[in-house]
Amino acid sequence: MEKKGKTSFLCTNCGYHSLKWLGRCPACGEWNCFSEEESPIPSSSRGMKFQGKPVPITDIPKDEKDRWPTNINEIDRVLGGGIVPGAAILIGGDPGIGKSTLLLQLFCHLSQQGKKVLYVTGEESAKQIRLRGERIGAITGNLYILVEIALDAIMSEIEKVNPDAVAIDSIQTVYSPLLTSAPGSVGQIRESAEQLILMAKKKGVPLFLIGHVTKDGTIAGPKVLEHMVDTVLYFEGEAEHAFRIIRSIKNRFGPANEIGVFEMKEKGLVEVGNPSAYFLSDRPEKTPGSVVTPSMEGTRPILVEIQSLVVPASGFGIPRRTVIGVDLNRVSLLIAVLDKMCGLRLGGHDVFVNVAGGVKVSEPAVDLGICASLVSSFLDRPISPDTVVFGEVGLAGEIRGSLNWEARVKEAARLGFRRCIMPAVAGTKKVISTAGSLTSFRIKSLKELSEYLF
Repeated sequence: MEKKGKTSFLCTNCGYHSLKWLGRCPACGEWNCFSEEESPIPSSSRGMKFQGKPVPITDIPKDEKDRWPTNINEIDRVLGGGIVPGAAILIGGDPGIGKSTLLLQLFCHLSQQGKKVLYVTGEESAKQIRLRGERIGAITGNLYILVEIALDAIMSEIEKVNPDAVAIDSIQTVYSPLLTSAPGSVGQIRESAEQLILMAKKKGVPLFLIGHVTKDGTIAGPKVLEHMVDTVLYFEGEAEHAFRIIRSIKNRFGPANEIGVFEMKEKGLVEVGNPSAYFLSDRPEKTPGSVVTPSMEGTRPILVEIQSLVVPASGFGIPRRTVIGVDLNRVSLLIAVLDKMCGLRLGGHDVFVNVAGGVKVSEPAVDLGICASLVSSFLDRPISPDTVVFGEVGLAGEIRGSLNWEARVKEAARLGFRRCIMPAVAGTKKVISTAGSLTSFRIKSLKELSEYLF
């Protein structure tokens, strides 16, 4: 009789091992996150080593290999300047958002540069990939398609083809015959990813892994998967909007939280070179509750429109607070500060806040823009359309400084804005004229906002 393999319980959030099921993970504190997995056969990891030797850091070459430009400026920006050979890149996103389309376009550009690339899929047939390639113009001789889900077969074909770059679509479909669990389980994802990443590091081949996401938007599988790779990219977007945002959550070779903006069209994804103008194209003028604020996404300033609607409570006891695109708790905090410091009685009103275009902003520098939008809607007074507002608001009503304020002001001036309300900087005057006919008004307290807002 075949001997039954040992099983253990694995936390799907942090990868903690336990011999028995636990309701709460002692490592990360998550509840109901343990799943039973068969332990891998010990012999399966014998060949998983680099066979390296210790060398002084002074003897390591500075520039072993250069980055590969993809000829897609938004992708190069997110990756920190291009693809690093041997890097493992994980791409996650909602179903149907365009992950496979983006990766096929990227591999088409690499193949046009003379590089041999291998696209491995376990979710579609070769004919489906061919049809998508014809639609987006990704038909080249150096682009190889492999339909396979068995890990040993994939590794064997990589050795035969010897490609310059490999893509796996998706990692949840790949399985190792060394484990009896189904594809997509925690053990299968970890085992498959380990061997593929080790192969990429040994050969110096860039590896792209497409990952499914759960209902709460995180990449499915163990959290250790994100720690194993070099770069984690999230593909964001709304079904009601044509634009897509690819955001770097982790990047060992460049700045994190950088974004690239694309627009989904009939022939694939088209990069948006000026996201600020794109997001503000349909902005209504002379409308109460509408204000423009510059938000930093990585190293890039992007101007977005914040809209607020403040109306008397509907009479159901508890006023409504509906927020889209910003943090609900942050908006509740700002409403309390406006009520306390500025005398605006917003506690008995329904408040609705929205970032136009479906953009999500999280930095505290948009606090002053949210406050300006709320004040404008509450007083029913429109803000001048050539005004931008940014700054962090404290609980005492003070306006704190924001990072990269020079880049924000420069971007606003480039797009034709003439007035900027921003935090006061030590040693500067209250009103400063800058290049591009833009005048900045420096304020220290939330009480000074109405003085320059209207």
